[in-house]
Amino acid sequence: MTEGMNKVILIGNLGMDPELKYTQSGQAVLRIRMATTETWGSGGERKERTEWHTVIVWGRRGEALNNILSKGRTIGVEGRIQYRQWDDKDGNKRNSTEIVATNILLLGGGRRDGGGGGGGSYDDGGSYGGGGGSGRRPQGGGSQPPSGDDFPADDFQDDDIPF
Repeated sequence: MTEGMNKVILIGNLGMDPELKYTQSGQAVLRIRMATTETWGSGGERKERTEWHTVIVWGRRGEALNNILSKGRTIGVEGRIQYRQWDDKDGNKRNSTEIVATNILLLGGGRRDGGGGGGGSYDDGGSYGGGGGSGRRPQGGGSQPPSGDDFPADDFQDDDIPF
């Protein structure tokens, strides 16, 4: 019997700075609003549709990405769709569709520290896959989000770049 698959891959731009919050148990949750734009048609009749996605990143990865991501940054997201339903404080049924990220690719632009370009990825285990340019690598653990000084320069070869 074939089992189902829940896998999403998106490339788009952050529409706002990420929002970092903590659960009652102290778990970090990063919320990212991301836009993807689809273009179709030919000649003078090109059409465009933008979709907005909520992306959730849990734990230390979320804390680290909060220091790197900013509005306008182009990222790639790999993850799964999650539907949630709850009752709000007035007893109304609410629902939400989110992408729970298992991998974030840093594709360029929009860095808070003013650096440009570069890239890399944060995978589900919180590890970093180097990209290029000014991508940086988080070090160590701890409960504090890493500061900009905690990201030493990458040490990689051009052959390591996947494109």
